[in-house]
Amino acid sequence: MFGIIKSIIWIVGTVVVAYFVLGYFGYQVNLDYFKESRGACEQRLRDCSKSLIRKGLDNVKCDFVCVDPALIIKKK
Repeated sequence: MFGIIKSIIWIVGTVVVAYFVLGYFGYQVNLDYFKESRGACEQRLRDCSKSLIRKGLDNVKCDFVCVDPALIIKKK
């Protein structure tokens, strides 16, 4: 039990330090990215489900990549 708590503290500490180090080197973490891209991702999934219903399983072309890592951490 103590090992799990210690691991969680190390992970949280590493994330906090990385956040400040990125800021020091001129990078900015876009914390609103997931809220902003949620609507577009939901629309893609709706279009894909409609395509699945119309074309069947053989001819479906769906793009499920909703997260673009290059837009999460950007240079200032």
